[in-house]
Amino acid sequence: MTRFLVVLAAAAALLAAAAAHEHHGEAPTCSSGGGRVLAEFRPGEVTVDGHSDDWDSVEASEFALLPALDPDEDKAYSGGKVAVKAVHDGVNVFFMLQVDGAYAYSKGESSKCPSVALMFQVGDNATYYNMGGCKDMRGSCTSKSCRGHEVDIMHFEIGSAIPGRLYGGNHIDNAVGNGGDRFGHLVDIYAWNPHCRYLDGVGPKENNSNAQNDWHGAWWHSSLTVHSGFVDDDNPYGKQDEKGTYYFEFSRPLRTMDQFQQDAQFTIGQSSNMAVAFWYPTDGKEWSDSEHYSASCNWLILDVQPSSEAAYYSPAPNRSWDAATAFALLLSVVAICLSIFVGYRVSKNRSTAQFTPLEQIQFAEERH
Repeated sequence: MTRFLVVLAAAAALLAAAAAHEHHGEAPTCSSGGGRVLAEFRPGEVTVDGHSDDWDSVEASEFALLPALDPDEDKAYSGGKVAVKAVHDGVNVFFMLQVDGAYAYSKGESSKCPSVALMFQVGDNATYYNMGGCKDMRGSCTSKSCRGHEVDIMHFEIGSAIPGRLYGGNHIDNAVGNGGDRFGHLVDIYAWNPHCRYLDGVGPKENNSNAQNDWHGAWWHSSLTVHSGFVDDDNPYGKQDEKGTYYFEFSRPLRTMDQFQQDAQFTIGQSSNMAVAFWYPTDGKEWSDSEHYSASCNWLILDVQPSSEAAYYSPAPNRSWDAATAFALLLSVVAICLSIFVGYRVSKNRSTAQFTPLEQIQFAEERH
């Protein structure tokens, strides 16, 4: 019963937030649609802690943040562009988002704090606009009627998250079997459209599964000066309206154990479609409904690159092995020849040696 109530509470919170992602009508057009994000192979270089120091050498892709429903450049986010960085280590993929903005934090009030989301295409027919683009409305969409329109979403609302601390997948929520995060609201979601949007593992009956939250992440702001670690009693952690830069850092396995088209699967050497969204309480006002900015008005291309060493690696002939083999063969031939020679000499000596019968030896001894 307790698990059921937890799932209901998570689903209710999710549905309440879904309105913030709704798109209506025809897809808008904009001149800045599209772009690429390069995920290089860089094992052991980044730690998911919200700090950007270990990302300094990674090339960023910058995109203007335009209103999702009206991508007019004149209405772009006043803080400037979002810088998107990505790397992978062959097992996990890592993302860093950097956005300038005055410090804003109000504990427990997510709409008074910045928020970010990443969206990835899963189904072949999934569109950027309308979050997958299935035409079914809430209550009628199912995994069958909306097949091919699946998108995978990671959404991080920092109103309950301590800066520098790790959130996302945890044993408690994963044991319940969904993509929730009761501690920091870094949730793992799938959707067919803005009205049909669920935590992984939650949804229509025929789509229920034992899922988990595969994401981990942390946030930071450049105005924060305590690096030994904040605790909950330290909130609001920094000075309101202090100028600086927000950092949002995330990681997720390239491949997950999803069997229900709820997670995007990344492959080294191949590209995937992705999108970036950002919410900010401009002038201290709560963001609501669809008041979010998008890094593009169409899919961005995420390139998961193989190791540069692997691309140019050509195994040299194993000459040391060839030499060893030849030397061993030579020793074998020499050994065989020596064996034949020794056998021949022994045989020859036996054939020329004089044989003296035992009786003659005894007779000779008696005479003496």
